[in-house]
Amino acid sequence: MSPSSWRTLPFLLLVSVTSVFASSKSFENTAIVRTAELGGSVVHVTTTYAIKALDDGQKTYTVALGRAEREKTSFIEAKVKGSKEPLKIKERALDTSKDYHLVDITLPKALSTDKTLNLVLETVQTHATWPSPATAAQNEDQSLKYQTNLLILSPYKTSVQRTKVKTLSPRIISYTTPENAKDLTDKDVVTKSGATVTYGPYDNLPSSTNKEFIEKYQQSILIHYHHEQPVLEVLNLQRSVEVSHWGANINTEDKIDLYNAGPKLKGHFSRLQHQSQKYFNKLSAHVLPALTLHLPAGLSNPYYYDLIGNVSTSNIRIAPSVPKNKQGTQFSVLEIRPRYPLLGGWNYTFTLGWDLPLGDVASYDKSAGKYTVEVPIMTPLLGAVVNNAELSVVLPEGASNIEILEPFPALAKRTDIHKTYLDTTGRPRLTFIYKNLTVKHAESIYVSYKLSWVAHLKKPVAVSTAILGLFTLGMFVRRINLSLTPTRKV
Repeated sequence: MSPSSWRTLPFLLLVSVTSVFASSKSFENTAIVRTAELGGSVVHVTTTYAIKALDDGQKTYTVALGRAEREKTSFIEAKVKGSKEPLKIKERALDTSKDYHLVDITLPKALSTDKTLNLVLETVQTHATWPSPATAAQNEDQSLKYQTNLLILSPYKTSVQRTKVKTLSPRIISYTTPENAKDLTDKDVVTKSGATVTYGPYDNLPSSTNKEFIEKYQQSILIHYHHEQPVLEVLNLQRSVEVSHWGANINTEDKIDLYNAGPKLKGHFSRLQHQSQKYFNKLSAHVLPALTLHLPAGLSNPYYYDLIGNVSTSNIRIAPSVPKNKQGTQFSVLEIRPRYPLLGGWNYTFTLGWDLPLGDVASYDKSAGKYTVEVPIMTPLLGAVVNNAELSVVLPEGASNIEILEPFPALAKRTDIHKTYLDTTGRPRLTFIYKNLTVKHAESIYVSYKLSWVAHLKKPVAVSTAILGLFTLGMFVRRINLSLTPTRKV
């Protein structure tokens, strides 16, 4: 480091400290309520902040997430309570020396002194639970554990805060009674009512993003609960979408590796016991006999097969096509029954595909001369997390000036050329890579491109050339004499 840098370092540190101090004095929290809804592979967390501005012109509010919580979070969104429009958020650089991670939220308008606002921060955590015990017999129950922080950290003073942990069933085996929390409340530090465990209320908390407060009061809480649904993960999802203008069709094919992440099967599988449990409607919670998927309305030519071949134990109800402005209001329902029930630690690999009329998902802008195609990133599977996903979009041959509008950034993107039958120069292919997708990520990518009339003619020219070539080859072959002795003319 140069001498000039050393001279400016104290100034930079002073500015940084002053900035943090100023931000902690710009707001106060009149109340914070965090609600964690426990599931299997996915946990939904909603935190409501009732904030009050202490100075004029405050437009940026900062929230703090525990570092371990941020590592498990795959989706984060902030809104004003009662509004559907998400607010702009910006995550600060990760500081590994701290136990929290700061996120700045831009308010819809600047608040003047003593003005209040209710903010709702929604996050989705993946792989946040684990089976305990780790194994279970075919007829035994399934129980999971979930761990999180007791207190909601904030750079601002908080009048009162509480944390609610909700399960789908009131069968909660155990929960942590926090230590050193009696200094923060004159009531019970934790209470249980039905399927909800409530920590707090905790009163008059100072700015808690400091080392002394965290070391004294912050601690982990553990919830051990029964979960009466299979814990599902999609290990790998490969979606291939091919756009065809000549066929006025868009084909979608999914290759899915489904995995039951619940307690692994203890002992051997008994088909007789499974049929008996099924007959009396007493299947264990960790057994998946079937699943239901919502596919687009108006689809045709659906197919579903696994590594062995077509699976006949499936049923589909196809909904009629709907206008573009009503997409998502109706669905075709596919009921999949695998060849065998999916128990804990087992996986099932299958392929699913269908066709859609291109007019249902594409539009044309005459002024710009561009087509726009809507491509869903995934078909949501409720309660499941997609560990790894790859989306490939194959555009028509000759597509140019390609533009992409994404609902959220992919981890990686690439563009290459895909060649298939009767192609000349090949088709542009866009590939997107994702990790830890949930139902919140089941949105669409919009791909815009130009396709000239010359590009439209590439396919018929290729077909005509191939047919003409076959005729020419046939004429040439007919004139070749392959006999060993010449034929004599009489």
